[in-house]
Amino acid sequence: MKQILCLANEPWSNRLPGRTQQIVSRLRDAQILYFFPAQTPWDKSFLHKGRQVRPNVIARALPPIRFPIPERSRRLFRMAWNKISRFIEEESARRHFNQPLLWTAHPHHIHLVDRLEYSALVYDCDRVWDGLPVHWEGSLAQAADVVFAASPLLCDRLSPCSSNIALLPNGINLPLFSAGTRRPDPMPGVTAPIFGWAGAIRAGLDLSPVLYAAQARPDWGFLLLGSVEKNNPFLRHLNKLSNVFLTGPRPAPEVPDWLFRCQALLDLPRTDLAFDEVVSPRLYEYLATGKPVVSMLWPDQVEQFPDVVYAAHDLEEFVTLCAHALEEAPGLAHRRMERAASAAWPVRVAEVERILTTAGLL
Repeated sequence: MKQILCLANEPWSNRLPGRTQQIVSRLRDAQILYFFPAQTPWDKSFLHKGRQVRPNVIARALPPIRFPIPERSRRLFRMAWNKISRFIEEESARRHFNQPLLWTAHPHHIHLVDRLEYSALVYDCDRVWDGLPVHWEGSLAQAADVVFAASPLLCDRLSPCSSNIALLPNGINLPLFSAGTRRPDPMPGVTAPIFGWAGAIRAGLDLSPVLYAAQARPDWGFLLLGSVEKNNPFLRHLNKLSNVFLTGPRPAPEVPDWLFRCQALLDLPRTDLAFDEVVSPRLYEYLATGKPVVSMLWPDQVEQFPDVVYAAHDLEEFVTLCAHALEEAPGLAHRRMERAASAAWPVRVAEVERILTTAGLL
């Protein structure tokens, strides 16, 4: 059985599994040791024993680096990463890991590459890592035997550093969004057509399309499903509108019920993130419902699903396309569900296994 030492970028979660967890937990015939970063500078989770989260997966928190250490402070920087590498080596030895495949998911993992024993290296890049030294990611990609990238733009970005780059878009937990499941109505008594957004309402989420549309069409309802960061500049105005519904977070198994309750779904940009063409799991979840999707694009952004998504470039066009979505002719729903089915995580992981096997890494 192949051994995989995974350095993840997020904790193991049974409620909201991230990309790394979705991929490595589905790799067949593999024993996986899943390390994830401390969540605060004073997080003591690393003192607990590793959890058996799957029959073949053990998850373990890493010790925190308690204060930011600039790379120029070479001695302190080296001591911090030596501490983490020793922790990983000791846990790996206890689990009898010997020359495993090393799976990395963050540019700062370059500081562990020369400190650990492994047989081969994989780097999975799912975003633009702004704010980090460019040479970290460049060195990691250069050292990796295989690089996976979540968008064509990320492939291009990393291409000067590696000739072994494979496109691996995000995926979806498809059974959760099965259109054939009978679902309760989470908004009984509401008769207006509902346009829905599902996801965290962060400070940088551009809610101007929702505000503009809700004011222009008081006969429509707008559902914002997810946790709320109160410093989003549009919330103060949205809270005053009777046709805007902020539900707060809901358990992951309930999210599909809310999405199926909507007549159309909304995909909104974030002003605090650089545009990198990565298709979010949210959009695949929308497509899985078969519901019309109205997306607000960045300036000069190319439409990624022009045949199944209504893409607006300004606020007036956004309202117009919302109206078109409500009047959509039959036929597109099946095409959207086909798009989502092709992005199911088992399909994505089968491609990962094919590439790694061809490269002799599995």
